[in-house]
Amino acid sequence: MGRTRNARRGQAAEAVVETVEGGLAQLIPDRERVRAWTLLIDGAPQSHVDLDDPSYLAFEYQRRLGHVIDLAAPPGRPVHAVHLGGGAFTLARYTAATRPRSTQQVVERDGALVQLVRRALPLDPNARIRVRSTDAREGLAKVPDGWADLVIVDVFSGARTPAHLTSVEFLADVRRVLNDGGQYAANLADGPPLAHLRGQISTAAAVFPELALIADPAVLRGKRFGNAVLVASAHPLPVAELTRRAASDPHPARVEHGRALTDFTGGAAAVTDAAAVASPAPPPSVFR
Repeated sequence: MGRTRNARRGQAAEAVVETVEGGLAQLIPDRERVRAWTLLIDGAPQSHVDLDDPSYLAFEYQRRLGHVIDLAAPPGRPVHAVHLGGGAFTLARYTAATRPRSTQQVVERDGALVQLVRRALPLDPNARIRVRSTDAREGLAKVPDGWADLVIVDVFSGARTPAHLTSVEFLADVRRVLNDGGQYAANLADGPPLAHLRGQISTAAAVFPELALIADPAVLRGKRFGNAVLVASAHPLPVAELTRRAASDPHPARVEHGRALTDFTGGAAAVTDAAAVASPAPPPSVFR
């Protein structure tokens, strides 16, 4: 474990550096927010947490997932949520802050990372958040049928989504744990020619009848590598409100759904376990 000192608002803040199972983890203090931190793994930003205001979401893709959480039920109503991929537990903290008394399960394979985050960025002891250190798909298999209002997938290993979390079989198990009105939301990363993203939309469409995609227009046009949030459900999604919120973000995003989203896939085939591959690695310039 190593620490480096940074000046912040007249105080000495310490950046925590530790080796975890996934690589070199760094917790870097936010110079603008007194008790906020950014988690990086091998130089790739993973999470941002403000311990004083867990409802603050700094990353674009996390704000978009926040919109999904906000619209998953009437404001303030507790939900049952499963988070596959923990990072610094940003979205679980957000859900606990905006929907008190929610019951949540976080599945994060990297046990050393879980211990680091618990120690350096402790969870609210009153939040109903259970953390399991196991593989995402194995953790999902232990969730009872119809338990969840939300399943949020944000899993990256070496900045790539593992292959076994990209298939029809995986999404069939996601649908199993969702209740009748439940929603699936995934953080996907891709760049030109967007083959991975198109395939993931087709894969979700093989399991869920209702889909929406939230992304930066430049990403959708294949102009640059970036994140997209895919949302799916057995019931109609709040597309109009998602569109309004995404458009009003500091970095506005577009929402595609219906025929336009089907056309966007370009006839890409759904992915099965037998053919699944990890998402593409981002170019080095993404993290500069």
